[in-house]
Amino acid sequence: MTTTTLAVLVPLLPFLGAAAGLLLGRTAPGFVRPLAVLPTLAAAAIAVVVAIRQGGGKAIDVSTQLTPTGSVPIDLALYLDGFAVLVAVLVGVVASCVQIYSTGYLRDDPRYPSYAALVSLFTSAMLLVVYSGDLMVLMVGWEIMGICSYFLVGHYWETAEARAASLKAFLVTKLGDVPFLIGLFALAADAGTFQITGILGSVAAGGIQHPTLVALLLLAGVAGKSAQFPLHTWLPDAMAGPTPVSALIHAATMVAAGIYFVARLLPVFAASAAALIVLAVMAAITMVGSGLAALAQDDIKRVLAYSTIGQLGYMSGALAVGDRGAAVFHLMSHGAFKALLFLAAGVIIHASGTNSLATMSRMSGLAKRVPDAYWTMTIALFALAAIPPFAGFFSKEAVLVAAEHAALGETDIAPGAAGWTVLVAGLLTALLTAAYATRLWLLTFRGRGAEAPEHRREPIAMNAVLWVLAIPSLGFGLTLAYIDDWFNGRGLTPTVTTAVLGTGIALVGGLITYGTWRALQFRQGPAPTPLGAVAAHPDAAPSVSEAEAIATHTAALGDAAAAPDPSDPGRLLLGPLHRHAAVGFHLDAVYSALFVRPVLAAAQLVRFLDREVVETYVRGSGTGAGWLGAAVRRAQTGNVQTYLGALLAGSVALAIAAVVLANVNAGS
Repeated sequence: MTTTTLAVLVPLLPFLGAAAGLLLGRTAPGFVRPLAVLPTLAAAAIAVVVAIRQGGGKAIDVSTQLTPTGSVPIDLALYLDGFAVLVAVLVGVVASCVQIYSTGYLRDDPRYPSYAALVSLFTSAMLLVVYSGDLMVLMVGWEIMGICSYFLVGHYWETAEARAASLKAFLVTKLGDVPFLIGLFALAADAGTFQITGILGSVAAGGIQHPTLVALLLLAGVAGKSAQFPLHTWLPDAMAGPTPVSALIHAATMVAAGIYFVARLLPVFAASAAALIVLAVMAAITMVGSGLAALAQDDIKRVLAYSTIGQLGYMSGALAVGDRGAAVFHLMSHGAFKALLFLAAGVIIHASGTNSLATMSRMSGLAKRVPDAYWTMTIALFALAAIPPFAGFFSKEAVLVAAEHAALGETDIAPGAAGWTVLVAGLLTALLTAAYATRLWLLTFRGRGAEAPEHRREPIAMNAVLWVLAIPSLGFGLTLAYIDDWFNGRGLTPTVTTAVLGTGIALVGGLITYGTWRALQFRQGPAPTPLGAVAAHPDAAPSVSEAEAIATHTAALGDAAAAPDPSDPGRLLLGPLHRHAAVGFHLDAVYSALFVRPVLAAAQLVRFLDREVVETYVRGSGTGAGWLGAAVRRAQTGNVQTYLGALLAGSVALAIAAVVLANVNAGS
């Protein structure tokens, strides 16, 4: 087969698997798991073949017109460059791991068939975004992902949290998609085409009339999809969905789509210095704010969610300084270790029966209960904190090097202000990242109190996937010497300055957090009351499902479930800022005051006008017609003499009126 034919199969196979899974889910449930895993695995394998054939060389660009539109044509186009084929491999591998993991994680879930089909459709949509060479076809995949995220985040629809989170994710991302779509139309109108190659050619020729306006409109959609300030609030709440879904959204789909889109069309954004500065400021606020919020979260998944927001901020920062190679490199590195972090967190939640760090810190021996999750999560946290030689070190340093070049004026793509903004925020975020990564590890695996509940080992499918993802988390950065050509030949090797500075800051953050934790442990004295033994359901089945953990955690512990852990170093490190960081700096409350309450008030006004004004006229019309009918009905007596008398009186009245009108006309 040709490379083009193989590339078409990559998004097509998961789509066919999703369709078949939905059709056979009830009639042939035995086929559901093979239809979930095998098409996705095949797509990942074919994506690897396509990447090897493309080889980071000249882009493969083929297209065929779908239908004549009379204006700007829409083409079914493929555009395969080094970025596209590498990201497709990431999506395929992570999606395959998620599908395999889910066979064990949701083995007793009655809604698994629809879940697996939606995950396959989600994967297919992201692969369509990655390979598409036409913006309208890309938009199709973009929107399908939004719909799939709505259903997957709301998988546990019995809980109010899941229902609210799915609706919030859908509405916030759609809020960004409206200006995004307008920006696409404006871009196509200037370039005369939706094809990416045509648009990039038009940008190079100076054919875009309003680059700043177009770039800002597109950034609104990117901020929503990739959870950047100020449209990032949906992502932490999306943790109400199953943990494998969180891994898929955070590592390879949805949030990665916005970063990939900007990387693909970076010349459009680079045509406007103002747009790059806006992107740099947005990335800086996102990085620092999410780092502070992660340091204050009690839910293990919300810590990882804010971590994702911060790492996406790094990628946006790399794009703001004009280095899409560093952005995509960090996107791929982050995809590996973030998927590992979420899937390991799922094993921990199953074993402990809770997602509360405060409760886990009151358990001892959790690391012995889940050794695979313990070791692989430790590897992933080292990668997240950018400690060499783990993958996150190389990719994060590539971002800092790009920011350093821009700050020192060594590149003519981005203004120096954008470089300094990203560099300073990136270094501060490195400190915060190491701090909350260390805190998460200490509270999860170094708790004191009763022994963690004894459960059987998790299914081999879940543990095997963890070790598969641990390999790139540990060694992906060591492949730099072989993949430079895939990133337009630009070097991604860390410099001595950024490597020493970034690693030193990360070590300081980790050591400060560890020292604070040790001091609090010493001050606390004897082990606290073992609340974890109650929350973990020790008499339950071999493992506790995530839905049970969410539904029963508060009921089992009451107010104690939310009791702060006195050994939590985050409280001491943040001080009075802790209570604000724990709720995301009240951004949801601001949105509620600025948008939700006015909309609800307007809805109440419309309801009042509809009931008290419009319905009053409707009821009045009906009442008037009824009165008229009653009056006419009274006149129908059935007496012939009465009818003749009325007819005679009417004739006399008409005659008199005719005489009067005739005299009036004669006088005038």
